[in-house]
Amino acid sequence: MRRILLAFVCAVALAGLLTGAFAWRSAAALGKYKNANVAMGSILTADAERQCPQAGHLRLVCLAQALKAAVSPELRSQLQLPYSVADAKKWSNFPPVGYRDRVGPTLGDFSPAQLGLIKAMLREAAGIAANEGYDELEQILSADDFLKQNVPDDAGFSSSNFHFAFLGEPANSGTWELYFGGHHIAFGNTYSDGKLVGATPSFRGVEPFPSFELGGRSFSPMAQERAAFAAMLGALSQSELRQAKLNEIFTDIVAGPQRDDNFPDRKEGVRVGNLKPAQQALVLAAIATYVEDIAPRDAEAILRRYHAEIADTIVAYSGSPTLDAARDYVRIDGPSVWIEFSLQSGRSLPGIHPHSVWRDRAGDYAGNK
Repeated sequence: MRRILLAFVCAVALAGLLTGAFAWRSAAALGKYKNANVAMGSILTADAERQCPQAGHLRLVCLAQALKAAVSPELRSQLQLPYSVADAKKWSNFPPVGYRDRVGPTLGDFSPAQLGLIKAMLREAAGIAANEGYDELEQILSADDFLKQNVPDDAGFSSSNFHFAFLGEPANSGTWELYFGGHHIAFGNTYSDGKLVGATPSFRGVEPFPSFELGGRSFSPMAQERAAFAAMLGALSQSELRQAKLNEIFTDIVAGPQRDDNFPDRKEGVRVGNLKPAQQALVLAAIATYVEDIAPRDAEAILRRYHAEIADTIVAYSGSPTLDAARDYVRIDGPSVWIEFSLQSGRSLPGIHPHSVWRDRAGDYAGNK
C-alpha cells in the first residue's frame, strides 16, 4: 500500500511539473502577441486608396511601398523578407499557442493608418464580395475577437495576432507573395511579373459556427461554403450518393498545414462528367465559393480552367450529406483543383466548426515546391 501511495504521489507531482512546464512554454510563446483586438472592421482605407488610386497589381505594389515607407526600420525588417517557399509553407490552422513559426509582424504591431494600407491591400487581393474574399477574412478575424472575449483559456486569440509579410519585393517584375495568416486563416497570393501565378494553399476555418454576433453585427463566415456543398450532395441520386461515399471517417482535412501533396493515391467518388448539367453546375458553384476569395479578374481565369476540367473531377463525402454534424466531410478532387470541407467538434466552444482548404495540384506556392 505504501508503494502504491508513493507511486501515486510521484505521478501527481510529475503531472504538476509537466503541466507547469507546458503553461510556462505557452506563456513564453505568447509573449510577443497582443491582447488588444485591432477590430479591422473599424479601420478606414480611404486615405490608402487615395494614395494609391491604381487598380490590380499596380495598386498592390503602391500600397506595399507606402506601408514599407511608413513603418520603422525594425518593423520593416520583419515585414519585408526574401522570397522563400520554405517561409510560404509556414502556415497553420492553430492559434499562436499551437503554432509559433509564422513569419512577419502581427497586425497589432501596426498603427491605424498602417492597418489602413494593409486592409486596402487585402481588399484588392481578395476582392470585396459579401461573405467572400476580404469580407470572409474580416469575419474570421472577428471570430477570434469573439473567442478572446468569451473563452477563458488564452491561446492567443485576437485579431491583433495575425501575421502579415511580403515574401520577395513587391514590384512589377520578379516574384513575390502577399503572406497573411493566423488562427483559421492562410492567405498567400503569389505574383510574378505583375500577374497572379498562385493563390493556394488557401485555408479557412471558423469558430463559433455557423454564426455569432459581435459589436452589433451578425457574422456567418463559411455558411455559404457549407450550404453550397450540402446543395451539391443533396442533388445526387441515391445511387450516386452510394458511389460518392467514402468508407473512411474523417476528423479533419487530409491536405492540411505541413501536409503538402498529401493527396490520396487513388481517386474515389462519383465522376462529375457522369452527372447531369444541373448537378455539374452545383459542383462549380461550390468551387466558386473558394476561388472567389481572390480578386474577380484572377478568380475568373482560374474558374475557366476548373470548368474545362470539370468532367474529370471527382466528388466524395463521408458522414452525412447534409453536413451538419461532427465528422461530416466532403471533397472535390479534380485534375487541378482540390477542396476539402471538414466539420469537427468545437475546440473552444460547444458545437461544431469547419476546417477547409483549397489547393491546386500544380499551382500550390505558384508551383514552386
